[in-house]
Amino acid sequence: SPSTAGIQTESRPQKVCLCPFLPPQPLEVSTCLYVVQHPAEESRVLRTVPLLAACLPQGKCNVIVGRRFNEEKHPELAAVCRDSRTLILYPGPKSENLEELVQYQEVGTAKYNVIIIDGTWSQAKNMFLKNSLFHLPKQVQLNRTLSSQYVIRTQPSNICLSTLECAAVALSILERNDEIQEVLLKPLKALCSFQLQHGAQIHHSKEHLLKNGMYDKPMPKNKRKIKRMEKLLSDHSICPR
Repeated sequence: SPSTAGIQTESRPQKVCLCPFLPPQPLEVSTCLYVVQHPAEESRVLRTVPLLAACLPQGKCNVIVGRRFNEEKHPELAAVCRDSRTLILYPGPKSENLEELVQYQEVGTAKYNVIIIDGTWSQAKNMFLKNSLFHLPKQVQLNRTLSSQYVIRTQPSNICLSTLECAAVALSILERNDEIQEVLLKPLKALCSFQLQHGAQIHHSKEHLLKNGMYDKPMPKNKRKIKRMEKLLSDHSICPR
């Protein structure tokens, strides 16, 4: 069931029912989400995409699993990528701020498709760079300052968000309705709260740990990884969403 969440340790229940924290009816939205998910995410115990799908109508949150996508094997996704109404949520020098994109449009005039890459930060970067289909849609990024509520999984920096949080912010902007963000974040907050009450530890971001001298893992010897660590301390633009 999408409304249940597995628990990692044997001392805690295997499943937690989050139904009381889901909306009574799926949220009515005109935007269609396409979550392209790295295969490794399927086996993770604590995932946010099932919670997202449980809050939205059928067909509004489409999950496509894989590393490589092309016209032959994924004709539907290819058609979505070629659609002029499609946006891909991935920051970078070519990205436009989502709020600025819709700022001067009348409410309800455009029905967007939004592609979100679901995986670790390095997986998301790899998937974006190696799939030419993902370079076809208009590239957008979120400009809102939001601290991640997903405190039971480590993020690279303080401004990095989970897939559900990205979707919540994007939908609230595109649908011009801030209540959407509140509704979508409610089950995530409940999941994290339950986990913390039953022995889970708060996972600070790598940025927080490094800045506060709390990073207890061996520092990398690879020059590229060292450079990435240094960038983490000085540059927020590394966060893929």
